Parts: sequence; structure tokens; C-alpha cells
Amino acid sequence: MKPGSQGSSDPALVVENLFFKYRDRPDYALRDITFELEAGQIMLVAGTSGCGKTTLIRCINGLIPRSYKGELEGRVVLHGEETDDKPLAAISQIVGTVLQDPERQILGSRVVNEVAFGLENLGLPPAEITARVDETLDYLGINHLRRRETFYLSGGEKQKVALAGILAMQPSILLLDEPLASLDPASAQEALRLIRQLADEGRAILIVEHRVEDILKIRPEKALFLMDGQVHYLGPTAGLERVVDYREVKLPAPMIIEKARRLCLGAEVLGCTGEISSAPLLPCSLAPLHKLVEFQEVSFAYEDGPLVLHDVNVTINRGDIIAILGPNGAGKTTLVKHAIGLLKPKEGRVLVEGVDTHELSVAEIARTLGYVFQSPSHMLFAPTVREELAFGPKNLGYDQATIDQGVAEAVSILNLSGLEEYSPLALSFGQQKRVSIAAIMSMRSKILVMDEPTAGQDYKNYMAFMDSILQLPNFEAILFITHDIDLAVCYANRVILVYEGCIVADGPPQEVLARYDLLERCHIVPTSLLAANLERLPQTGRFMRAELLAHAA
Repeated sequence: MKPGSQGSSDPALVVENLFFKYRDRPDYALRDITFELEAGQIMLVAGTSGCGKTTLIRCINGLIPRSYKGELEGRVVLHGEETDDKPLAAISQIVGTVLQDPERQILGSRVVNEVAFGLENLGLPPAEITARVDETLDYLGINHLRRRETFYLSGGEKQKVALAGILAMQPSILLLDEPLASLDPASAQEALRLIRQLADEGRAILIVEHRVEDILKIRPEKALFLMDGQVHYLGPTAGLERVVDYREVKLPAPMIIEKARRLCLGAEVLGCTGEISSAPLLPCSLAPLHKLVEFQEVSFAYEDGPLVLHDVNVTINRGDIIAILGPNGAGKTTLVKHAIGLLKPKEGRVLVEGVDTHELSVAEIARTLGYVFQSPSHMLFAPTVREELAFGPKNLGYDQATIDQGVAEAVSILNLSGLEEYSPLALSFGQQKRVSIAAIMSMRSKILVMDEPTAGQDYKNYMAFMDSILQLPNFEAILFITHDIDLAVCYANRVILVYEGCIVADGPPQEVLARYDLLERCHIVPTSLLAANLERLPQTGRFMRAELLAHAA
């Protein structure tokens, strides 16, 4: 599927001396950014949440200054032509952007309408629109979704449909903002192969991604590392590992182990003594076994469709830290939505602290289970972060002192200090994700349930808030749906594998994740950290993060 021809020997993209400061922010989001990207090249853009990655994308695709206002200096040049005087519609035919949150990009009610949407706005003839839609759906292998309602797609399916809508317009430059965030590991590998193929066909691709280990597999020609809106590294990807702090950017486990051994970077955890810390435990984990939520023979289908859950029997106990793994569309989110009362079983029943969810309102269940949606846009609506965090506990009837204390704790743990008076929807996706988690934390529910908590998060932030959450006395259990198998390796004391609506495994991570045949069946790709842990398990007796492994062998 070839990109539209631009007929120019100039670099596909030139960014020169770029500065930008948002109108409502005191500091510059970008400072003196300069680089070039040729047709057929992939550039990886890495950096912590809020460092300017998404702002850079907005400058390239023309949303800055047309939709986002502020002080802009410098130049963006596409195939030798500056973008200053180009209308947004003209830029969109050259630059295609896939957002990290597909919910904010999909407008069509059905997949076929969504893929055709941009083409219709370009005023193309109906026959050409139909041909391009068919070609794109076939190219991405999602023709089976063409008549599906977009509302009922999984997060990974929505990501593919969003990409289809962009590719149908045949842009020569692609900007991908966290394209792997909603994808299961097998789908992510498929997407990466596609990204490499699109570049090899002649597109220039700029990809913002925290999952650096995955991106390195497709050999990006260049890497750009941003810190506080400035270029900290620009050059071949081979040099990236030398300049980044692995605690801020997730690198392959062997790299981290080597750096930790050489530089003794595990000292803050181990004191370089080789003493291994205990397995992840909640403060209540040593309490007697107590059932918080029970699924009893639960089956469910949406409307008149096929069953999405089949005879599910699961118990969530006090002290559990559960990672729910499985491919896109396996039923993971549907399972969790039954626990919080958003969905009711067609067969069987769900008990929350002994009471059938059919007899409880969602508000009543919220005192026991707090749910963080996969997409922050489903949760955030208040004028400021502070009001967002206070909304839930206020509606649960907490007194003002308790509300203020809960908000302050959540702000501190989720690294939101200084953002309390900002509008949540004006923040980066990663910051919005942390606000949505903080909003549930401030409600003081007994069970924290998070759907893809690390999506859009840099390594430093998500490790810090997971470390802090596990120390909080008010949570009796934690569940997280994730495609990040390393999150399960580092934090879970129990792993549940979901496949085609069934629970196919439920047990300690060391047992479940050692079954590579089962992982393959569930489209879960083992990581370098999992492999390193399994190799050392006879000596360590447990799973741990890479920097600890450096001192445990």
C-alpha cells in the first residue's frame, strides 16, 4: 500500500529551531528542537511523560498553532514546503496521525464508516472511497470488522481501525503516538512489523513510544530522547542506551542488568549487599483469607451476540495483587465490569462482599471497588484536577477533612504536584491516566481495579506509583488488566489468563508465566525480563525487577 507521491528530493520532514509554549502554561513545552527525517526512515521519540513528545507531534501535524494556541517559533517543513500557510486539510493529506487514545479519534458508528470518514471529507469520488477502504481493511487484515459497531470494539481493535482511517488517506508521513499502548503483545509485534513495512514502502515514520524494548526490534534508523522539552539525545538508536537512565526509560532486561552491575544502580533497594527484598505484598496480605468478590458460573453476551464470558468461577481475596492477562477481545474488561456492577451476568452471579450485584447500585459497589477505565476520556470532566479528585469521595459522603487528605495523598503518589489547578483534559495522555487513577485512589475503595494502568506512562512514573500503591493500608486487593507482562512479573502475586471468555490459568506468576505454550496460545509474548527471571528462579525463588536481578545471581 504505497503512500501518496510528493515528487520532492527534499527530506520528508524538517523541524528547525522549534520552540512552543502553551497559552495557559508558564514554561516552554518545547525548546530549540531540530532534526530531519528522510522518506523510508523510522525515528523513535522517547522520554518521560510530559516531556513534550505529544506537543512535538501537534506541531508537525498542524494542530499547533491552529487548534492549540500559544507562542510558536521555528519551522516545520514537509517535503521542502513550510506549513505556515497550509490549511489543516492540506497538511492532513501529507501527515497522518494516530493518537495514543483511539477513543478520541474514532467518530464513525461502524468500522467501514470510520475508515471512509477522512476520504469523504476530502471529497473523493464514491468509487475511489470504496476501493481505498477495501484495500486498507485487507492490508491491515481487519476486513472481518468492517460491519462492526466501533463502540463494541476492544481497545486493540479500535487502535487498528484508527490506523486504517489514516492509511486510507495515503499520507507520506506517519506520526504514531503510543501505537502499542492498547495492543496485546502478539498484536503489538504484528503492528511493529507493519510499521517497518510501511517505512520500507517509502513513508517517513515518527513513533512516540515508552515501550523502547519493543521498538528496537524493528531497527529504527534514528532516536530522539527528550527531557523537559529539550533534545537530550539525537542520533542512531545504538547510542540511546548510553545516555538514558533505565529508571526513566524501559530498556531490555540484559541492558539493565549489565548497567546495574556496573554502576551498582540497585543500591537504593539492596544496598549492593545482594539481599533480596520480599515478594509484593499488600499491608493486609497476612490477614486471614477473606473473600471480597466471587464469580459463580458467570456467562455473559452483549445483546444477541455470542457469549463473551463462559462459566467463569473466580474469587478475589483480601491481599490479592492480580494481573489479568490475555489477548485483545478475550473478555478481560468485560470480566472486570461485572465486578464493579457496570454489567450484570446473563447466567450465574457475582457477589461483592457476599451481596449479589443485581441487588447493588454501581454507587454502592464503588465503596468496595474503584475502577480506572482504560481510556481517561471516559472518566475526566471536572474543570480542575483538584475538583476531579474530590468528586468521587464527595459523592460517597466523606467529610471535607477526609476528602482533602485523600486528594493530597493521591496527588503525591501519582506525581501530580503542581497540576492541581490545571484542566485534566489539557494534560498529556500519560498525565490524564495518572489523574484517573488518582481520582479512584481518593475514593478509598477497598479494591483498586485498573484497566491498562501503564498505557501512556513512562517507566519511572508507573514503577513509582505501583510501588506507592502497594504500601497503602486502605487497599485490601488490587487488580490490573494489562498487556505489559513485566508489570505482572514485578508486582503480581497472582496471574489470571483469559482467553476467548474463559479462565485458562489462575495461579502464582512463577507457575503461570513459565508455561510458554499457554502464553503463545493466549497471544502473550515472553519478554527479556521474564526470561531472565525464569533462568534465575532456582536461585532467587521469586520474580523481581531487572536491577534486583543484577545483584541476586
